[in-house]
Amino acid sequence: MQYKAVIFDLDGTLLNTLDDLADSANRALAARGFPTYTVDEYKYFIGDGAEMLVRRALPEGAQDDDAVFGVLDAFKEDYSRNWNVKTRIYEGVNDLLTAVDGMGVRKAILSNKPHEYTLLCVEEYFAPGTFEMVLGMRPEVPKKPDPAGAFEIVQSLSLKPEECVFLGDSSTDIHTAKNANMLAVGALWGFRTADELTQAGAQVEIRTPMELMNHLKR
Repeated sequence: MQYKAVIFDLDGTLLNTLDDLADSANRALAARGFPTYTVDEYKYFIGDGAEMLVRRALPEGAQDDDAVFGVLDAFKEDYSRNWNVKTRIYEGVNDLLTAVDGMGVRKAILSNKPHEYTLLCVEEYFAPGTFEMVLGMRPEVPKKPDPAGAFEIVQSLSLKPEECVFLGDSSTDIHTAKNANMLAVGALWGFRTADELTQAGAQVEIRTPMELMNHLKR
């Protein structure tokens, strides 16, 4: 027996988007007189949507709605112009996608990145048809770790959750997988630490994309 589909997180799993996100956020913060951060610090701001990124970046005492949504609007405007300056596919990801195809395993993406930017990134960095379904964060659907998006994907693919693997780099992704009753696989090359993934309950942790192939049979 083997799993029938892999659902991938995007940022920190398939694409290294960290520099572009950090640069846009820092420009939005600096323009309003707020402190900026190193790229590595943004690893812990990213993963739960753009609004949460901004809330985490703003200093304590400066997280009123005017500040949050002012910086958020500026961040979105800047990122809309600079989302693909430094972003790159992680080494080994394309080899993994080809190998997964060779097994007849289906592929989808579920991200907390806004839906329009998720689609833009996939269109820019992957060949057409690489993924059967691509979902980013949409206002009408609860974001990860709520399993609603994961359930939407498996229903569209006419599969059962337990037939699917969920691969991501953060505790949010691991909790999503577990909430959806999917195999929870942690990507150790992403934005977060092995300790975070372990504490979240990752059933498998892999150091390179191709290691996933060792876990697609059960």
